Amino acid sequence: MTTADLVAIGGFIAMFVLMGLRVPLGVAMGLVGIFGFAMMRGINPALNLLTTSPIRVITDFNLTLVPFFILMGAFATNSGMSRELFRTGNAWLGQFRGGLALSTIAACAGFAAICGSSIATAATMTRIALPEMRKAGYADATSTGAIAAGGTLGILIPPSVMMVVYAFLTETDVGQLLMAGIIPGIMATFMYMGTVLIAHGKRLPPGEKFDLREAFASLRGVWAVMLLFVAVIGVIYMGVATATEAAAVGAFLTMVIGVLRGRLNFKSIMASLVGSLRTSVSLFSVLIGAILFGYFLAITQSPQKLTAFLVAMDFGPHGTLALILVIFFIAGALMDEMAMMILLVPIVFPVIAHLGFDPVWFGIILVVSCQLGMITPPVGINVFVINSIAKDVKITTIYGGVMPFILTDIIRLILLVIFPAITLWLPLTMR
Repeated sequence: MTTADLVAIGGFIAMFVLMGLRVPLGVAMGLVGIFGFAMMRGINPALNLLTTSPIRVITDFNLTLVPFFILMGAFATNSGMSRELFRTGNAWLGQFRGGLALSTIAACAGFAAICGSSIATAATMTRIALPEMRKAGYADATSTGAIAAGGTLGILIPPSVMMVVYAFLTETDVGQLLMAGIIPGIMATFMYMGTVLIAHGKRLPPGEKFDLREAFASLRGVWAVMLLFVAVIGVIYMGVATATEAAAVGAFLTMVIGVLRGRLNFKSIMASLVGSLRTSVSLFSVLIGAILFGYFLAITQSPQKLTAFLVAMDFGPHGTLALILVIFFIAGALMDEMAMMILLVPIVFPVIAHLGFDPVWFGIILVVSCQLGMITPPVGINVFVINSIAKDVKITTIYGGVMPFILTDIIRLILLVIFPAITLWLPLTMR
């Protein structure tokens, strides 16, 4: 075992110890990266990295999507668009057995198209949909399970902050990555609806009488969501604007629409700006730590050695992919999904590139894996988000409700692996 191997192993141990001591991920990765690099190349080169890496991250043009997408979601939340989406979904789907649960998943999908955060989607829908489903007689497990699973659509249906981070870490075209999430996102929405009907069946409350006039009238409340989705995703697909430009336009339009409809005032705009700034700074600090840790990985050649080791095991491309997905599944059940993405992608992506897999396709596969992790025990961040809002619902009840959706996610992940065209067809039309 070489000195570089010992330093690499010591670095990983030190990082996990720091994370166990509740040191923020960005700080833990940055400290290990700097000290590990110093051990290999000296203190002065390490300090030079500490000088240049933060500037590289905060001045990266492609990463300006992150604060714009976060701000867009904040404006949309404070404008009450999520409540309108739920009402519209209920007007069209409320006639079916379990209509409120179906409406919740549809509203999650619609809100995901203007938000980009699963946690925000789950939190918003918990406040809106859970009280309504309780009034209608839904079991808490059914209600919270649908909300937790539907909330995960926030990182799959564009715009998605998770996809932007993956694109930054792997230098993948972010526009194509966002387009690649649309069809899998629609697929996930309908599969979640099917899960509600199959898993709960006759235990679901009966639907309400369908009113066609009310259903069409409800569409007047969601025109803003449709406009924003077209303004952001449509212009990227048509090549009219870059993803960064489209994100900026989307954030500005969301604010303007909220103001014109009387939903946003000076106080709520400032609250949205401050909240978005805090979230963006937190995420950028993690990205800076990831860059520093990446230099440490490069100097110890850990990714290259992992690639050589996995290739030597001769599992074949799909066998190796399966092993990587199992690693992500285990990691997703134990840690935050953004942390998992930032920590593991620099390590496993060289393996994927060596095996010849499409980076856009693999990005969506990883995002779907992250969706699975967001509802998988013992962590499942969406489960904890719902529990923090609905404190009277036991966390075991929520986990019981998400179990059918976990099976659905596994089936969907297998389908996306077997049939890459589901993911790649739309971005290929851009090339």
